[in-house]
Amino acid sequence: MELLRNAVRPYAWGSRTTIPELLGRPVPAPHPEAELWMGAHPGDPSKVVGADGVERSLLELVEADPVAQLGETCAGTWGNRLPFLLKILAAEEPLSMQAHPSADQAAEGYAREEAAGIPRDAANRNYPDPTAKPELVCALTEFHALAGFRDPTRTVKLLNAIETPGLAKYTSLLAAQPDSDGLRALFTTWITLPQATLDELLPEVLDACVAHVKEHGEFNTECRTILGLGEAHPRDAGVLAALLLNRLVLRAGEAIYLPAGNLHLYLHGTAVEILANSDNILRCGLTPKHVDVPELLRVVDFNAAEMPVLKGEEGDCGAVYRTGAPEFELSRVEWTASDREPVVAGSSGPQILLCTEGALRVRAEDGRELALNRGQSIWLAAADPDVQITPTGTQPAQLFRATAGTC
Repeated sequence: MELLRNAVRPYAWGSRTTIPELLGRPVPAPHPEAELWMGAHPGDPSKVVGADGVERSLLELVEADPVAQLGETCAGTWGNRLPFLLKILAAEEPLSMQAHPSADQAAEGYAREEAAGIPRDAANRNYPDPTAKPELVCALTEFHALAGFRDPTRTVKLLNAIETPGLAKYTSLLAAQPDSDGLRALFTTWITLPQATLDELLPEVLDACVAHVKEHGEFNTECRTILGLGEAHPRDAGVLAALLLNRLVLRAGEAIYLPAGNLHLYLHGTAVEILANSDNILRCGLTPKHVDVPELLRVVDFNAAEMPVLKGEEGDCGAVYRTGAPEFELSRVEWTASDREPVVAGSSGPQILLCTEGALRVRAEDGRELALNRGQSIWLAAADPDVQITPTGTQPAQLFRATAGTC
């Protein structure tokens, strides 16, 4: 049971206030800070802070003794590798539109690119590792996202509401086949449009969205989203693709699970994110980074439905967001100002405990004890005893607990 010192990732879409304020640092930060990483990702592993103040890489600890750190089952299942990564996500601006491969797709793509001799750090590499990358995002503040394809009938209604001469033929394409095949056909058509055609169509669509917003139309929120994306990426086919996706607003404590193939885009807000420890991303657009359209089309799931919003089910340690992902499971525990009831966190596998509100005391069965303040996290190895978590002070408290789904 040891405190973690975690890496901050300074991506351009991040906030200059959210993560510094969470960590008790001066606000605003000199540069955007987008993600706080907790785990043993090779790109930026957490540091484990010993009682003597000495810091050691969590990745090196896991590699040195995977059974003690991960447990025999977890180590055996995941090749002596911590299978999840926990993050704080602070999105001030939209991220890229993207999807992630299944385990089979990742293994095949990785082997193919290895055989082709593409360096793993190359800009055009799609599969730097052979593993899947499902993820779950749980809102800490109001969190806005696009995720999964909207019911085609509803999308046809949206497209009709912003009808333009240039858009009409695409609307009729989906109206004639309002199913997953129709979505695939329209999506493929849009993201492969010649730039000259795109440069004519996009301004028409954006002007129609402006008119719809002025009229306070039924799709006001969707149109405002398209206008924001169009302003940031004025010549990008991803702006059109965004018209096909569910527009979501999550309240604090609500979550969405993004399995393989789910096309998604985080727009704005602060969240806890847990994902498989993988870097495999197939981008659709709204980014200067590499976009491989044929590979993206192999991965994207065109089945359409409303995205389920998870609120957490009662579990042994708070509300559990059940997904079926073998790599991870996320739980949330909340205490009111008058609730001081302790919670026990026990597991046969690795755990990360993250305090996002208030202050906590974490006491192990062997008598060791740590204070866990807002923004801090603790590593619990599989070999560690169970711990009891109790809020301290008089303020409400909140804890997120990350575990491996198969351990």
